[in-house]
Parts: sequence; C-alpha cells; structure tokens
Amino acid sequence: MLNVKNLHAFYGKSHVLHGVSFEVLPGEIVALLGRNGSGRSTTAKAIMGLVDCQGFIGWKTDKFDGDIVGKKAYQIAHLGIGYVPENRDIFPKLTVHQNLLLGQKGSGKGSRWSFSDMYTLFPRLLERQHTEAGVLSGGEQQMLTLCRTLMGDPDLIIIDEPTEGLAPKIVELVGQYLQTLKAKGISVLLIEQKLTIAMAISDRVLVMGHGSIVFDGTPDSLRADAYIRKEWLEV
Repeated sequence: MLNVKNLHAFYGKSHVLHGVSFEVLPGEIVALLGRNGSGRSTTAKAIMGLVDCQGFIGWKTDKFDGDIVGKKAYQIAHLGIGYVPENRDIFPKLTVHQNLLLGQKGSGKGSRWSFSDMYTLFPRLLERQHTEAGVLSGGEQQMLTLCRTLMGDPDLIIIDEPTEGLAPKIVELVGQYLQTLKAKGISVLLIEQKLTIAMAISDRVLVMGHGSIVFDGTPDSLRADAYIRKEWLEV
C-alpha cells in the first residue's frame, strides 16, 4: 500500500533522512520507534509533502507513476492518506462538531465513517460536541484530532505521538481506536515513544536511528533483540 524507497529529506542544508526504505501493507499497523531526533516525525512529514525530500514514495503501487514525492499535502490527503500531527492542530474557535465537519471530503457521502461513529468511539466528544475545541482538555483534543482525520475516510493514517502527555485511561482509548481502524482494514503508521502500546498493537515495528531504519521486524523479534533496544531505544 505505502512503499517508501531510498527516501532522503532536508531542512535547508541539513540532511535529516538518509535512504529510508520500508512499506506498510493494507490493514497493517506499523510502529515507527526511535529516540527523539532520530527522524521519525520528519519521515511522516516527508510522506505528507511537508518537507523537501528525494526518493520514491509509492502509494497503492510500486510503479513510478504512483510516486507522490513532489505533491502538495492537500493532494496527498485527497489520495487517501490521513495525518495526525503531534501538535494536534485543532481549530480552537470552532466547536467539536464543526471540527469534525471540516474533516470530511466533499459531502461525506460514501464515507465509511459518520458523526455517530466518532461519538461512539469517543463518547466524551458527544458530550462536548457544541463546545469550542480550544477549551477541551489535552486528551479530548487528541480524540478530536484522531476523529477529524478519520472523517476524511483515509486508507492509511499516519499518527505522530498520539499518547504524548495523556492519562493512562485516555492512552487505553487511543489503543482501542487503533484496533478499530485495523478491524476496518485501515493501515496505520504509528510514531510512538511508549513501547508498551506500540508493541502491544503493532503487526510490525521499525526502529530509526540517525535518519535511517536500523531494525524492521515483529514485536517479538524486537523483544528478543537486546542490542537494538539498548543501542537505539533505551535512554
């Protein structure tokens, strides 16, 4: 579904990604792990056309004509890739319901997801649907961002640090949300610091270090690889 090959990314003259290659299959949850500064968020931004990059990013194909490098972020979103950034980016003066409405593509007809689905996933949003998003708690804002992205009916969602700063109960809800996506056949690229949730729900894990992929395997194989964990993950 998503096929990244030899991806390089830059911030001005700073070369951040060095030949990153990996794939995400249909209905698969892939966790992208690594220490801060390893290049995880830059990988997400490169896929979404938000930083200068070179290489190949194939979407639903491994052929050159499926390369999305060079496309604008809104074009990539309309192709079916959703993005939940680390800073959430809600519209603070709009209500919860209005934020969800903005997530729809076109009229929303034919989408796999409805407002009712969002409020079922996170009942707290139903209670707050007429509240301005700017006064929501951090956990509620994260719920809203996740649901707003889903309203665009993506086939793949890239989620950057969804559990950062959240209470354990909200982290559990986020985990359930990700499992719901998988059950619906939606692929997930999960950038996460908390190894516990990443290892529990992922089909496969990638580990980044210094702008490159240094490990690609199952959660069990990572658990068994003490060297990779010590060298690239543990603080």
